[in-house]
Amino acid sequence: MSERPRTLGQLRESGYKSQSVKAEMRRNLLAKLRSGEPLFPGILGYEETVIPQIQNAILSRHDMLFLGLRGQGKTRMLRMLSQFLDEAMPIVAGSEINDDPFHPISKYARDHVLSRGDDCPIEWVGREARYHEKLATPDVTIADLIGEVDLIKHAEGKHLSNEDVMHYGLIPRSNRGIFCMNELPDLSPKIQVGLFNVLEERDVQIRGFPIRLNLDLQMVFSANPEDYTNRGRIVTPLKDRIGSVVQTHYPLTRELGIEITEANAWRDRDGEVDVRVPGFMKEIIEETSRLARSSGHVNQASGVSVRMSIANYECMLSNAERRGVALGANVVVPRISDLAHLAASSRGKLELNMTEESGEEDRLINRLVEEGVKNIFDLHCKPSQFRNVVEYFDAGNALEVGDGVNTSDSLKSMYGIRDFQNQIENLATQLAPDLATGPAADELHLSTAEFILEGLHCHNRINKQRKTGGALFQL
Repeated sequence: MSERPRTLGQLRESGYKSQSVKAEMRRNLLAKLRSGEPLFPGILGYEETVIPQIQNAILSRHDMLFLGLRGQGKTRMLRMLSQFLDEAMPIVAGSEINDDPFHPISKYARDHVLSRGDDCPIEWVGREARYHEKLATPDVTIADLIGEVDLIKHAEGKHLSNEDVMHYGLIPRSNRGIFCMNELPDLSPKIQVGLFNVLEERDVQIRGFPIRLNLDLQMVFSANPEDYTNRGRIVTPLKDRIGSVVQTHYPLTRELGIEITEANAWRDRDGEVDVRVPGFMKEIIEETSRLARSSGHVNQASGVSVRMSIANYECMLSNAERRGVALGANVVVPRISDLAHLAASSRGKLELNMTEESGEEDRLINRLVEEGVKNIFDLHCKPSQFRNVVEYFDAGNALEVGDGVNTSDSLKSMYGIRDFQNQIENLATQLAPDLATGPAADELHLSTAEFILEGLHCHNRINKQRKTGGALFQL
């Protein structure tokens, strides 16, 4: 920053040329495309669907609306748009609305440039400071967004007809940058109407004053389709003025969902217990969320956020960690019995239909977990492989599992089932070869054993229910 021009004269001598913010973003996007630089690092699964829509919108110099259900990364991507701005931008020193030194629009900047000439001081603003965000709520006013008469300045002696008495809102303060309005439908219709001129004519008027601020803005918005019918709606002329609507979505495959969960969940614990997760447990966590997104008991207009998978994954790790501390183990592997605690991390992540009775959320979550276990079990195994296990329970025998039973005792009782030890070890090696040897081997074997037992149980119960015509998730 210290090496950049500090006065208007130095800026002119440096050869700097003013450019609109949309042209600036377009130029920087093209440079990133030529160099092959990742455009949205950390955003997974949108490479062929969402990101091309954003690229085309920027290249077209469009304002954008990110439309999608909750938990689809809309806000995260909006905040990453600042990477397409220049590293720093010159403004008239002291300007509240980032006035271009060559084309000042506020009275303060115009007077400053006129009085100081080439000696007018210049400040540089970083790209992060050029992104402003506002959460739309029903109490947002035009004064918040556009501006208002500052009565304190008036009391200090400035006349009401003087432009200096203005207090600028967030949109003028975002001049030559990006302004984001999150959850646009929650904005009252009369305030949405106030954005018409900003989107089309790029000017604002404050309290009827005969001033026009020719703003240079990249306007972006986020919205949930649910809001169009439940809480509010985007007025039609406003939608017409938004150049591109970018449609987001949930992970298209289970594998992609697992990758997103692992990238965002808190996995590296700082405790004394090392928690290692086999692949089939990750698959069950993601399958539970995917089932919720197709369940008739869940309001699909609201959606089921990827935060459900992330929170459930973290809760599973925490219960395994807690169990390891209580039993004095150094290495633990999550088990099916750990999934009994997922209700706490799933509550609020899904919304039941209006026809469902209150208090049924936990029961639905448990049914979704059971169906998830059954689906992943069917993916890797066939029930006919474990006739010996079915015969063991048909003979009236029982096994005890859970947080209070240590690994060696549980395995000892399970190995009492004919040929079950070989089946457990073979399946464990097949599903998690990286954990099949070493300090996590016994923990993996017990986790695999619980996976087989619960898979058989869920397979039997759910298939019987389907054959008798009962509801899959009877509450």
